[in-house]
Formats: sequence, C-alpha cells, structure tokens
Amino acid sequence: MLSTGALRAHLLAARLAGPVATSREESLRSYRLFAARDPRVLLGLDPQWAWDDRDLIALMADKCGVSADPRHTSGPDVIDPERTLAGLDAFAGRLRRAAERRAPVLFGTGHPHRLLGFYAELADALSAAGCRVLTPAQGVRVDITTRFGLRTYALDHVRGVALVRDPAGVGAGRAAGAHSHSPLPVRTALAAAVEAGGPLPELVVGDHGWVCGAGQLGVEVIGLADTDDPALFVGEAEGLVSVAVPLDDAVRSDYYRPLTRYVLGRAGLSR
Repeated sequence: MLSTGALRAHLLAARLAGPVATSREESLRSYRLFAARDPRVLLGLDPQWAWDDRDLIALMADKCGVSADPRHTSGPDVIDPERTLAGLDAFAGRLRRAAERRAPVLFGTGHPHRLLGFYAELADALSAAGCRVLTPAQGVRVDITTRFGLRTYALDHVRGVALVRDPAGVGAGRAAGAHSHSPLPVRTALAAAVEAGGPLPELVVGDHGWVCGAGQLGVEVIGLADTDDPALFVGEAEGLVSVAVPLDDAVRSDYYRPLTRYVLGRAGLSR
C-alpha cells in the first residue's frame, strides 16, 4: 500500500493539492454564483441554509484550505494536502463499509477524460468483493442545458462507470465521454433503476451532479471536488454528502493512479 508520506509528496508534485491549476478568480466566481442559487454550480443540490459569498469562503477555507481572506482575489487557489489525505481516508472507509455489506453501488463521473480510470479501478475492486456495480439506463437520452444551448446526450457505462456522451458513441467502446456538471444523468439512472424494479444503489461514488443529484435524493454519496465546486462541500456541511475529497479534478488521468492504490489499500480492497 502506498504510504501517507509518499502520497502527500505525489499530491504536491502532481498539483492535485498545494497550489492548483484552478484560479482564485474561478473559485470566487463559483461562490458568487452558488450564493445566487445558479443551477450551473448547485449541481442538483437544494441548499437548506442561506449561503453568501463570505460564508462560502469560510466553508471552503475549512474544507479545502483555500485562503479565508475575501480580499485575496487572484492567483492560483490552494488545497491543503492534509485535508485531501483525511478526505481520502474517509472515502476509503465508506468503500470498506460498502464492501462489507456487499452493497449495490453506482459510479458516475462528469470528468470522464480525467477520472474514469480512478473510478473504474474502484468499481472492479468492489465487484470482486461481492458488491453489485449498477449500470442502469444504458443508452437512455438526456437533454442537458449547456453554455452552447440544449444538447442531447446518452447515458453510457464504461468499465462500470456511468457517463454521458454523444448518442452516436454509446456502446462503441470509446473510453472518453462528455464533461458535465448536470444532475440529470443520475436522476435518470435512479429513475430507471426504480422502474426496472432492480436494486437501488446504497452508495453513489463520483463527482459533480452525480454526487449532489443523488445526495439530494437521500442516497449516501461520496465524491471528489475542486475548489470551484462548493456544492459538494455545502452538501457535506448540510449532511447530504458523506465525504467530499478536496483535490484538483482535472489533472492528467495517470496522476490519479497513486490515489487509487492508496484508497484501495486503506479500504482493504487491494488485490
């Protein structure tokens, strides 16, 4: 198993934590939009509490380690690697519990170009431990509003991980899908599971709308989030998200492999 010290060094070297590529300007813009209840950054969450900009900066300073000074308005944002490590430990604990219960699990990502491999290895390990990795709503069309207007995507499952892609690419075996923040895919997947009368997930693992959309519906959720994704950390503060791990969610896909080894080792799922 990868040691904590080795992983800390990797987090900093790969800029998964420490100074990250996400800028302070991007993060502050997301906080302003979240405070205004903009659905683009709510990610399917319906916050119970009133959150203004300063509340969100304070929350993100506590959860991620970003600057708590609202006068700090430019430059790279910063994630405290100790908070990332603590989050990964808690994340692994939830996976361990799911494995012990042989619980049905749903994986989904809005960052398939970066995070598909990370989730797929976890899905393989849980499947080997006796969990059912769910793949509902294969090929079902979803209309998602994007900055380019309304676009139609289709749900696909690659190596046990749900994502959305152009309908023409579904089932074609191509690993990459579309980047998405929308909660509509997970809502569609859960509705399809209910309609089919099959098992519902006891745990959803992922990011963006996959986490917040399912958490808002009362499913236990764990996920990864960057400094410009306050919704997951608000969800954690309000009790709708079990674990939100702070890290840069858009670095090279191979940079997440040490995290996979660490999480599987901590969860007792190493093979």
